[in-house]
Amino acid sequence: MGMRFFGAAFLGLACTFWIASASVPAQASPPADGQWERVFSEEFNGSKLDRRKWTRCYWWDKNGCTNLANKELQWYRPENVSVGGGHLRLTARPQKVIGHEGRTFNYTSGMVTTGRHYEERAGRDRFATKYGYFEIRAKVPRGKGLWPAIWLLPSTQEPRPEIDILEVLGHATNTYEMHLHYIKGGWQSAGKSAKTADLAAGWHVYGLEWRKDAVIWYLDGKELWRYTKAEGISQEPMYLLINLAVGGNWPGSPNAKTKFPAEFLIDYVRVWRRTGP
Repeated sequence: MGMRFFGAAFLGLACTFWIASASVPAQASPPADGQWERVFSEEFNGSKLDRRKWTRCYWWDKNGCTNLANKELQWYRPENVSVGGGHLRLTARPQKVIGHEGRTFNYTSGMVTTGRHYEERAGRDRFATKYGYFEIRAKVPRGKGLWPAIWLLPSTQEPRPEIDILEVLGHATNTYEMHLHYIKGGWQSAGKSAKTADLAAGWHVYGLEWRKDAVIWYLDGKELWRYTKAEGISQEPMYLLINLAVGGNWPGSPNAKTKFPAEFLIDYVRVWRRTGP
């Protein structure tokens, strides 16, 4: 999400490789090479969002929010976030609303974060961690102009560094986008695009291990990419964001074939921290 956050240019490396189709586990687990403790868990088994764990906007929440730098078309609203049937639902729909500085938006959508909003800026995030294994079981939507993402931002509320656990473009749901973004003599990015089975066709487990010396992406328990350049690996606490954007510089606008309402479904979010080698 962040390679376009605040208008940064995408400088990532585009590499493509094929992943064989495989049965999808109900859940994965942290890598076997170590000892772990669970530090965050959300199963979405209730009937409403647990506000002790989640906010529903970026930290600059002003009765809604968006990312203007990306030229996104949605205005995020609390009513587009719901919990039921064991899932979190982030729903995008055509709906004309007035948002930032009187600007008109033609779509609404939903997002959640474990951070803090503007009025809480002097406090702590609801959940943040330095390093760990993040695992999210999710079902992404299909359709031109849809842009689901799961990502990490620093607790300082700065736009960098950033780690994108998952990005998918609704018109290319057979491609898993993995990126990170950092500052070194200017804004820098690195990334890979992995060809996969159709991610919108069912549930998948998206995993990421963030270590002092590596960031490693997993799909359904299988490693896809390992980044090891020290300059790009965050060394500060970060919080989690999950959102369904509509439109923007990268995915483009929805077209007549894009089906609404569109839903980004999350089954669970789990985070572990290493306690031993």
